[in-house]
Amino acid sequence: MHRVASSGSNGGSVRNRKEKKLTYVLNDANDSKHCAGVNCLDVLKSSVSSDRSYLFTGSRDGTLKRWAFDEDASFCSATFESHVDWVNDAALAGESTLVSCSSDTTVKTWDSLSDGACTRTFRQHTDYVTCLAVAAKNNNVVASGGLGGEVFIWDIEAALSPVTKPNDAMEESSTNGLGNSQPVTSLRNVGSSNNISVQSSPSHGYAPTIAKGHKESVYALAMNDAGTMLVSGGTEKVLRVWDPRTGSKTMKLRGHTDNVRVLLLDSTGRFCLSGSSDSMIRLWDLGQQRCLHTYAVHTDSVWALACTPSFTHVYSGGRDQSLYLTDLATRESVLMCTKEHPIQQLALQDDSIWVATIDSSVERWPAEVQSPEKVFQRGGSFLAGNLSFNRARVSLEGLNPPPAYKVPLMTIPGSHPIVQHEILNNKRQILTKDAGDSVKLWDITKGVVVEDFGKISFEEKKEELFEMVSIPSWFTVDTRLGCLSLHLETPQCFSAEMYSADLKVSGRPEDDKINLGRETLKGLLGHWMAKKKHKPKPQALTSGDILSVKDTKKNLIASKSEDSSAGNDPVYPPFEFPSVSPPSIITEGSQGGPWRKKITEFTGTEDEKDFPLWCLDAVLNNRLPPRENTKLSFFLHPCEGSNVQVVTLGKLSAPRILRVHKVTNYVVEKMVLDSPLDSLAIDGASVSGGPQQLFAGNGLLTPGSKPWQKLRPSIEILCNNQVLSPEWSLATVRTFVWKKPEDLILNYRVAIAK
Repeated sequence: MHRVASSGSNGGSVRNRKEKKLTYVLNDANDSKHCAGVNCLDVLKSSVSSDRSYLFTGSRDGTLKRWAFDEDASFCSATFESHVDWVNDAALAGESTLVSCSSDTTVKTWDSLSDGACTRTFRQHTDYVTCLAVAAKNNNVVASGGLGGEVFIWDIEAALSPVTKPNDAMEESSTNGLGNSQPVTSLRNVGSSNNISVQSSPSHGYAPTIAKGHKESVYALAMNDAGTMLVSGGTEKVLRVWDPRTGSKTMKLRGHTDNVRVLLLDSTGRFCLSGSSDSMIRLWDLGQQRCLHTYAVHTDSVWALACTPSFTHVYSGGRDQSLYLTDLATRESVLMCTKEHPIQQLALQDDSIWVATIDSSVERWPAEVQSPEKVFQRGGSFLAGNLSFNRARVSLEGLNPPPAYKVPLMTIPGSHPIVQHEILNNKRQILTKDAGDSVKLWDITKGVVVEDFGKISFEEKKEELFEMVSIPSWFTVDTRLGCLSLHLETPQCFSAEMYSADLKVSGRPEDDKINLGRETLKGLLGHWMAKKKHKPKPQALTSGDILSVKDTKKNLIASKSEDSSAGNDPVYPPFEFPSVSPPSIITEGSQGGPWRKKITEFTGTEDEKDFPLWCLDAVLNNRLPPRENTKLSFFLHPCEGSNVQVVTLGKLSAPRILRVHKVTNYVVEKMVLDSPLDSLAIDGASVSGGPQQLFAGNGLLTPGSKPWQKLRPSIEILCNNQVLSPEWSLATVRTFVWKKPEDLILNYRVAIAK
């Protein structure tokens, strides 16, 4: 605590550029389940190379999962984690390649039969990537479309083939923090003078074909088996047909009155089915370039379609939470089942159908794919009309047909997504409520659930957990992925400190200040630091080897980090994250773009290309950026009408976390001692420079217990005429008692005997 000069100025530095942030995602105890809605499905049928069938799911939690089946049970056999936002679509390109697209604007390829290895990341799209299409008999051809109106056609084999590059060019290849190499393509502006464009990728030699022509968002793609025809649809309400080999547009079809959400092509590419937000399903003859039939089956947007192999019957689902089967020739329809949530996607497997909704669970229903007429024999069918949207709604809502099936064959359960959260005043705990009404308390510096309260009132528990404590906000949080995502940005994340005694950290003086942001980063990167220490050091150069300037600089940075004592600091117990269901980190370094990975899966080879430099500086070198508002200014005056002496006339400054008992200490020392004590170690572990014994209201005190405990009966500190608790910090007093923007005013007086 020291005096503040009246002419003091704010010397805060201005940051000219936005630093990259680090996000960590807290996983629930069972992270083998999706914790947000499932957006996409695909089935890998058993084959010669694999006698097992697998279901792949992509979720709004940012992950994909592979499900295997054992008799009537399912289990998660792999999690594919690298996307940093919702996974919007996924498709299998052959048996070994899984392709996915995301709201993080990337398309990724994976080894589908691995334990989750991402093989490449494409960053051509400029906005959310919403849909994919794969040629069933030409597995190399994959198309992707998104909200930017872009449609790219990829040759997967060419894209995944290794590119021979000189040594300097190899530096541009990015691992995306995943250890295994993931080349990343680059984006070049495309001219508007022609339909066909190819994007150059100087670093990696591969560029996709562009189907150029959409003026608005693309929501649906479909491709024939041979990969010679591509159909796209979106908010322009039209279907565009392309030759994916060249990117040239062959026709445009009009008919829908709202967003085209889903498309299907038959194996030959002649017939196309489309589903739209106008609630209608349309059957098109692309050879004749016209709409053959319109089916009014749903009462709201159609989001998902699946067709029998013969293209005679279509299964459809959407926003009305209903799954229908329709005979395309006779127009006969039947309600197969109803769900509690809108249906996102469908996938046929054998004689059943997988249904994904905005819920985190996936269900398998009977479908009679080989003999669909058996479903109609169960009764309850009706004739699908060709009415307009409004008339169809009235007509169908009056029918109310009974569903053919009431119970699914199998359910793959998910975890309930978090729908409500509240950061507690201690800024270390968050209260959450999920879609199942379960209320939990999380410790965010350990990444664990402190207590599961079950189904109770969220508001009542929030009031019960209220603490009168003020700590700066050092993180932000959202639940977009269905779970807690904590965002750390510099310098804000280093603004909160606590005393080691309050954190129950042993081995350090009780008044040592611990920075919550830095210690949390140390906990998150503990596994990385441990592996970094044990990784083999670079081999010594043999005679004749020449070290480049770049290599010299890199080795110098590495050696400084390894020799730094800060990197050897232990991770304190309040900041130890679990190894079972560990959190995932989302961040980016100087190259490669954002990536996501579990903290236990780091290899120790990651560096400034993968992590933000400010993060490595804090963890390895204990260098924190200049911080604002870590101190608080206040005046200290005697209470009005009190005859105690004036101990100071000017403004004082002290850390925001300084306890009131330290102020009491300061006042008593100034009153008792003859010599001034401006250099008194108020914020230290002990009072220095004073007498060995202090007189208090109850007589001579002997050395022993804490000074503030001995002095409490003598002097009490007030603010706004309220006696303050010795445990309160100055920040707490300012927030809950003073409640004004002006500098805090504290008063002191001799304690009133009770």
